[in-house]
Amino acid sequence: MILLRTGCAIVALAFASPALAQAPSQEDLAVLVRAQADEIATLKARLDRLEGAQVAVAAVEAPPIVPPVAVQVAQQVRRPQVTAPFAPQLVPPGPAERDVARAREANDAGVTTEWGAGLPVFHSADGVYTFKPRGRILTDVSSSFGSKNDGRNITTTGMRALRLGLEGGVGTHFFYQFESDFSENEVDVVTAFIGWRNRIGQGLDYDVRAGHLFNDRAFEGSTGSDSTPFMERSTVSTAIIPQRGFYGIGIMPRLFWKTGHASLTVTGDRVDGNQAVSDSRTLLGRVHWNPIKTERGVLHLGLWGFDEALSSAATTLTRNTVIGGRFNGALRVSSGPLTGGTGTTGYGAELGGYVGPVWMMAEAGRRNARLDAGRPDFVSKAWSLSGGWFVTGDLPPYNPRLGSFGQPRVLNQLFEGGAGAIELTSRYERLDYTDLLTGGKGWAATIGANWYLNSFTRIQVNAIHWNTDNRTGTYIGPDDGETVSARVAVTF
Repeated sequence: MILLRTGCAIVALAFASPALAQAPSQEDLAVLVRAQADEIATLKARLDRLEGAQVAVAAVEAPPIVPPVAVQVAQQVRRPQVTAPFAPQLVPPGPAERDVARAREANDAGVTTEWGAGLPVFHSADGVYTFKPRGRILTDVSSSFGSKNDGRNITTTGMRALRLGLEGGVGTHFFYQFESDFSENEVDVVTAFIGWRNRIGQGLDYDVRAGHLFNDRAFEGSTGSDSTPFMERSTVSTAIIPQRGFYGIGIMPRLFWKTGHASLTVTGDRVDGNQAVSDSRTLLGRVHWNPIKTERGVLHLGLWGFDEALSSAATTLTRNTVIGGRFNGALRVSSGPLTGGTGTTGYGAELGGYVGPVWMMAEAGRRNARLDAGRPDFVSKAWSLSGGWFVTGDLPPYNPRLGSFGQPRVLNQLFEGGAGAIELTSRYERLDYTDLLTGGKGWAATIGANWYLNSFTRIQVNAIHWNTDNRTGTYIGPDDGETVSARVAVTF
């Protein structure tokens, strides 16, 4: 178009003045060049406007196109190197300047998405906003046999967890997380909170979370269901527990230092929708300390306790606690029917650690449930001793910041041509409700194997010999048998 108009101008000049057609002057040429430049500028402005509109539409309808340099960088960050011997996280608790800096470096190359443990982590262009979908799928099968009661010799399947959620943050301080569980064909809100973190000084920082919070109580009780070394937590974690369970709505400040952490939690009930009466009130605290902490070993010490004032709607204290597998409803240690509760107090201790690929943990706890009308307390006692060995040489997935287990760092992942990580485990546990006339008791011995295909996919097998002696319920008197369970688990 520009050439056509310029050519027409030249032809017009030629017809207007034969002399100019033969030899145009410098002034005439300058006029033509300026006219051509004006035409080019006008067309360029129109083209920029058209391209701007197309880019805006593309941003809504299609993902951005990554330039070649960004593709190369994306390939480099697709599998980030994990230096800590515990689970990769979106943003580890505490100040996250390193994460913001990493996001900004990636964005300089045009990368705003990186792959973490199974799903992408999204960063805003300035590195301030971070977002990550998350979830877990735990699929179990369980078979019990050897009981003298045929009703206990059953085979079942179930979803231990079927969760979907999200987590994210704004800058280095504000963060949030939300998850729902669909494992029993019902929508159940589990973790749901907002939080604030900051650094107090060198080696000392804190965070405060508010919302629907997971208990910080006991070693396995503070470990997520996707990270426990056995398919079910020990009796200390399942029996020495507030009446409201593992979750409650409230606030939890936590303090972290180089060798440990402390937390204090104040909550009401868990998500229930009952606003006709006052909530129960639970005050819970835990502290853990690593007096020995090296690259290949840790000594773990922990103490915890809680006190609970029960709501008028939560006075039933009947307990039926898992002893030989979660998915056999007939296999429980029972307290018998118990009503008239006014409050509970519980406490416990933890001692363990690891050296190289071998770990051990001992836990014990006691719970006193207060009853009305001057009746004596209902006392629950439990303890467990467990251990494991990574035969492939991987380190146990101990998180020294939280004093619990997380996802392991698998040295030779199956999806990269390795064998994965193989762990052998064993545990002995006891539970005693016999302080109550209707209360039972039981114990279980478990051997297991965990095969971690990578840091977020594993296969578990547990073989349990159990023994129960209930005084009430369908199955009264001494009984024993075996349960074999298996699980396929994916966490992202």
